[in-house]
Amino acid sequence: MRALLTMTAVDLRRRLRDKSVLIFSLAVPLALMTVLNLLLGGVNEGEFEPVDLAVSAESDDELAGVLVDALADTGIVDVTVIDSEDPRAEVQAGSADLGMVVPEGFTAALTSGEEAPVRFVIGDGAGLSGQVLVTVAQGVVEQFRGASVAAVAAGTAGLDPEHAGVLAEQVLAAQAQVQLEQGEASSEQLSTGGMLIAGQAGLFLMFTVGFGVLGLITEREEGTLVRLRSMPVRMSTIVAAKALTAFVLGLVATSVLLTVGSLLFGVDFGSVPAVGALVLAAVLAATSLTFVVVRLARTAEQANVVQSIIALVLGMSGGAFFPITAQGVLGTIVDLNPIAAFTRGLGITSGGGGLGEIGVPVAIMVGFAVVCLVASRLIPNRGVAQ
Repeated sequence: MRALLTMTAVDLRRRLRDKSVLIFSLAVPLALMTVLNLLLGGVNEGEFEPVDLAVSAESDDELAGVLVDALADTGIVDVTVIDSEDPRAEVQAGSADLGMVVPEGFTAALTSGEEAPVRFVIGDGAGLSGQVLVTVAQGVVEQFRGASVAAVAAGTAGLDPEHAGVLAEQVLAAQAQVQLEQGEASSEQLSTGGMLIAGQAGLFLMFTVGFGVLGLITEREEGTLVRLRSMPVRMSTIVAAKALTAFVLGLVATSVLLTVGSLLFGVDFGSVPAVGALVLAAVLAATSLTFVVVRLARTAEQANVVQSIIALVLGMSGGAFFPITAQGVLGTIVDLNPIAAFTRGLGITSGGGGLGEIGVPVAIMVGFAVVCLVASRLIPNRGVAQ
C-alpha cells in the first residue's frame, strides 16, 4: 500500500507540473462551456415578445369585450381599440403588430347560434406571440360557441329564453373550470446551461483520465518503466498507481468543472451526495476505458489518437454539444453511453432526485466500467509489458 501511495503521489506531482493537464482538464472545457452557453444559452429560456394589437369591435358588445379582456390577460399584448372597421392600415403602417376584427353584432350572433367569424391581420412583427394570441382567441370563441349551442338547443327543446340563458351561462362556467397550467419539464432534463456543463465535464473527463493510465505507455517509451520494474514492486502495483492517479485527476477535474460551471451559469445540480455518487461512477467508467486503450495502442501517439476518437464518439453521442434523441436499438445504445448516463443522472438530481433515484444511471456507468475491465483482460496486449 505504501508503494502504491508513493507512486501515485509522484505521478500526481508530475502531472500537475505538466501544464497540458490543467489546460485540457479545466481551461479548455470552461472556455467551451462559456462559448456554447453564449451561443445556445437562450434557446429554450426565451420569453414572449410583447406585441401591439389593434382591435376593431363595437364598444357596447359584451362578448367582444370579454374576448379582448382574455387576450389582455395573457400579458404579452398592448390592446388598442380603433375606430376603423379594418386594422390592416395600422398593421401595414407598423403601429400595430396584429389586428383583430370582431364582426358587428358578435354577441347577438353567438347567442342565436349564428356564425360570427373573428378575423386577424398578422403583421411581420407578430412572431410567436401573435400565433399564441390567435390560438387564445380561437379557444375563447369556441367556449362562446359551446354556450351558444347549448342555449339554442334549450330553446329548441321548449325552454323559455330566461332558462336557456341560464343554461348557456352554466355551460360557459363549466368550460372555464377546465384550465391548463404550465408544468415543469421532466426531472431527467437539464436546462441548456446544465446540459452544456454536464456534457463538457463528461467529455473532457475522458481526456483527463488518459493523463494517468496512458502514462504507462509514455514511461515505457522513456525507459522509466523498466527502472520501475527493476524495483521490488509488482507490476500490478505500478498499474494500480497509474489507475489511482487517473481516478484522482478525473475526480478533481470533474468536481471543479461542475462547481465552477454551476456558479458561472447559475445551474443547481441538486443533492451533493447524489452528484458525488454520479461523479465517482463516471470517473470509474472513464478510467476503466483507458485500460482498453492501453491494450490497443503500441505508442503514446497511437494511444492519444484512439483515446481522442473514443472520447469524441462517446461525448457527441452522449449529448456533450447538443441533446441526442434516438429510439429503438440505437436509443438503447445511446442510453448505455456513460456520458449520457452521467448527464441523465445530473438531470435527476437537478430535478430534486437523491441517491435513491439515480440507481439506473449509476448502474449503467458501473456496468460500463466492468465491461471495459473484462475487455482489457481479453484484448491482446500490443505494447505494455505484463
